[in-house]
Amino acid sequence: MTAFAMRSNSTPSRCRSRLVGLLFLLSTAFAASAVVAADAPADNLPSWNDGEAKTAIVDFVTRVTSEGGADFVAPEERIAVFDNDGTLWTEQPNYFQGMFAIDRVKAMAPEHPEWKDKEPFASLLKGDMAGVAAAGEKGIVELVMATHAGMTTDAFTKTVKDWFATAKHPRFNRPYNEITYLPMHELLDYLRTNGFKTYIVSGGGIEFMRPMTEQMYGIPPEQVVGSSITTKYELDGDTPVLTREPKIDFIDDGPGKPVGINTFIGRRPIFAAGNSDGDYEMLRWVTAGSGPRFGLIVHHTDGEREWAYDRQSPVGKLDKALTEAEQRNWLLVDMKEDWRKIYAFEK
Repeated sequence: MTAFAMRSNSTPSRCRSRLVGLLFLLSTAFAASAVVAADAPADNLPSWNDGEAKTAIVDFVTRVTSEGGADFVAPEERIAVFDNDGTLWTEQPNYFQGMFAIDRVKAMAPEHPEWKDKEPFASLLKGDMAGVAAAGEKGIVELVMATHAGMTTDAFTKTVKDWFATAKHPRFNRPYNEITYLPMHELLDYLRTNGFKTYIVSGGGIEFMRPMTEQMYGIPPEQVVGSSITTKYELDGDTPVLTREPKIDFIDDGPGKPVGINTFIGRRPIFAAGNSDGDYEMLRWVTAGSGPRFGLIVHHTDGEREWAYDRQSPVGKLDKALTEAEQRNWLLVDMKEDWRKIYAFEK
């Protein structure tokens, strides 16, 4: 007798009981799996590899948000500050704002024939970046002033937005607003989900960053602290405008960062992230406060997916802060080892 014949001879009641039993087992298994799924903690940092760095971040956030715990921090005191260049977006082979200034000089050159014989403009227009570098800090300031001043704040904002809409990174051939670090996006979201208020505190120009930070990171312009040039109120006919002048107002780098935080935020943060010696004073000041504190340094160690650099780099030099990281209990995030993905567009 075949197997099919044997099954076809089963009584209807026996078939029904088997079917009911099977459905019971399936429903039980489904319910059990649902309980397991509900109990399993969500991975808030999916682009971070499991390891000491990820564990340290989660442990800190858990401690400061656990009511009744010894390290609980009230929501209004949960302030986190982030450097931008090299911490949230790539800073190689040049700072984004430097690339913007270069493009602006080229675009404005027809209106300034004198630049053909004036450094560092002449070197830049010839593509001689060594010549631009030889002009030193004074030359860089001249470039920035020529391309960033002499217009209203509204006109400058439009210029920045137009540049981000069309310019592409020289290595990745993608818009600059895509060259941001996915793991740091996740970290910003994770902190905000846990009641933190996130700020950018950067040496970059405040009005260069503000038009883009909300779209890029979910950080509104009023939570951006940066370097600035002087701005003057005046009337254009009967219309009030703010005009950008060719004069440095505030440098938000090195020791300027704690000053900027105190001036524009008004609370000492409990969490600070940076990647270079320009962030050293910010890290020291933030982590020297009372109660639980967290300092994080993004260490660029992945020459294949991004860049590998630290002590000798002319851009984003990390030397003193790297030497003292362990002594000061700052978390050193190894980009190559700790990040599963660097950019969202990675496969």
